[in-house]
Amino acid sequence: MSQVREIAQLGAQVLRLQAKEVQNIQSPEMQSIVIDMFTTLADTNGVGIAAPQISASWRLMIIASRPSERYPYAPEMEPVLMINPEFSALSETKEKDWEGCLSIPGIRAKVPRYTRIKVNYTNTAGETISQVFEDFIARVFQHEYDHLNGLVYLDRVENNRDIIAEVEFAKLMASSGKD
Repeated sequence: MSQVREIAQLGAQVLRLQAKEVQNIQSPEMQSIVIDMFTTLADTNGVGIAAPQISASWRLMIIASRPSERYPYAPEMEPVLMINPEFSALSETKEKDWEGCLSIPGIRAKVPRYTRIKVNYTNTAGETISQVFEDFIARVFQHEYDHLNGLVYLDRVENNRDIIAEVEFAKLMASSGKD
């Protein structure tokens, strides 16, 4: 039975822990967490979620980019569960762009992220998958990956002036016609 779980908010200790590696994705506990992650993410306008955000400190995340009110220009992709993900930068190029977080509502900030990364993770069949992500998808991956290491996107902000209220972000987007 799946359920929408409460999303841990900034200040919750679980968001600052190093998440544990998943040993057996088929265990009933892990299956329950995965199902609840998909259900919880579907209930939001988010483009990704990490297990610590539903108070489960495991190295699990879902990337599910799709256009939404929060990210109108996001590319469309099928939701992907990533077990014990890792990544490496394929270039030193970083770009600053806006991010928000389900665990930090009401705030947006400009965060520098690698624009091109190689990702390795295990899927539910136990296969190792390697993919290259670029631009927005690479940004979402790095954002969720940080959650697995006890970091939130505000930890990566270079200047406090890059942090704004969501309502101001909406005005900015309306005036620029881009996200």
